[in-house]
Amino acid sequence: MKFFQKLKAFVWSRHFLKHSLYIVLTYIIVVSIVVIYLDQYTNHGEKIDVPNVVGMKTSGAQSKLEALELKIEVLDSVYKPELPAGTIVSQDPLPTSKSLVYVKSGRIIRVQVSKKMRLVEMPSLIDKSERISESILKNRGLKCRKTYVPTSESNGAVLRQLFNGREIKEGTKIPVGSTITLVVGQNNEAKPVTVIDLIGLTISDAKARLSGVSLQISVGACDGCTNAADSTNAVIYSQSPEFIEGETVPSGTTIMVSAEKR
Repeated sequence: MKFFQKLKAFVWSRHFLKHSLYIVLTYIIVVSIVVIYLDQYTNHGEKIDVPNVVGMKTSGAQSKLEALELKIEVLDSVYKPELPAGTIVSQDPLPTSKSLVYVKSGRIIRVQVSKKMRLVEMPSLIDKSERISESILKNRGLKCRKTYVPTSESNGAVLRQLFNGREIKEGTKIPVGSTITLVVGQNNEAKPVTVIDLIGLTISDAKARLSGVSLQISVGACDGCTNAADSTNAVIYSQSPEFIEGETVPSGTTIMVSAEKR
């Protein structure tokens, strides 16, 4: 009994009550601060409709989202040649009208945008035959232009591969439809061929003219041509190598021509 009497007296003592009050007040203050901080940090109760930005340009979408205190992040680009470059094709999260999901200010809206250019890796064609190299380039959506250099070895094999006049390494990504220049070795013993004047001929006539000799033709430009028929009937106005009376080139040389629709 004496123990409980002493305990009761201690609990109701001024010293115990004062310290108990301090503890309760401290607890209330700490909890209040935490609640207020979390409420502000998490923007409790805030609801922002996510707008639909698909089909918009990134600059317009950014302005629209920033007005709502939202942010935008471009994840990557997808090949969509039918759309203007930089058009948003998908977003995450989806618009609130579709997902019924609301967000808070500062939320990042991640988007994918369109691109008109599709890239492909350049293969290694060094030491491969001319015909195989042309086939590889065609399968990858690349165009081919050939030049020939005298060589005592590697006759008919690719010695160098060039893009825009510079060496291009295997694995380099370039746009589909790009033209690759192949420098092909040609045996020095091959008989030289006289350059033929193609100026004023149509592409069709020029090909027929070269069919009986060891020369090839490649059309570098065709002004005003919109279809195959235009290209076939286009008239050549320049060629390289140029026609000079008596000038010869190695057998198999490609004559680059430019033509225009007439």
